Amino acid sequence: MDKRIAVLIDADNVSEKYMKYIFDEISNHGAPTYKRIYGDWTKPQLGSWKKLLLDNSITPIQQYSYTSGKNATDAALIIDAMDILYSGNVEGFCIVSSDSDFTRLATRLREAGMVVIGMGEKKTPKPFIAACEKFKYLEVLASMGKETEIALEPEQEKEESKKTPVSKTNGMLGRKKLIEVIRSIVTEISDEDGWAFLADVGNILSKRYPDFDTRNYGHAKLTPMVISLKAFEISSRKTTNPNITHKFIKNR
Repeated sequence: MDKRIAVLIDADNVSEKYMKYIFDEISNHGAPTYKRIYGDWTKPQLGSWKKLLLDNSITPIQQYSYTSGKNATDAALIIDAMDILYSGNVEGFCIVSSDSDFTRLATRLREAGMVVIGMGEKKTPKPFIAACEKFKYLEVLASMGKETEIALEPEQEKEESKKTPVSKTNGMLGRKKLIEVIRSIVTEISDEDGWAFLADVGNILSKRYPDFDTRNYGHAKLTPMVISLKAFEISSRKTTNPNITHKFIKNR
């Protein structure tokens, strides 16, 4: 059964152009049970949202700006998040904002055992990114579009890695640091021959760096991204299922 996820959107800190990509991404993690967006809908600049909210069945929550310089929208979103948490109707939250004010909320929800996915632009402060279990950059989601991730044959992986080498990143890890971190993880979990299961390396990397996503580096999958780093050996091993192969990684 899919995880039930409450999607809470800060309209003051996200553009409507990202909505399609947000919900496409959420579908990879679970089912959006709550879909709420917060803002002062009396403001003319939010008028363009109307059709989008109707088409996607997103509930707009009105929050007046009572005092200049005070963000009442943030407070309304936080209060609703806690109400939803205590209702026991969801297993996770998606907080869509580039605002660091939600850092403590993300931390509190995770303390309660919730999966917390953050989504925001590249300008999002690192404390909020680190507080989430996973963090997705909206610009990256939009650039990748609805591209379907497919399992690649070894030769195809090599070709893709040649096309898009990792040179820069939108996230915390640059190329040099990424290689260093992967080397360290492989050393920690490898067998006596130095080989580590690539999927385990990817899982640990995601836990240590919530905003790690192969799409940040121009690749749909982990294997071609690692190949493009040109710092590791990759081995494919057959399983009892002829359609499935396991990938292993070793430091060079």
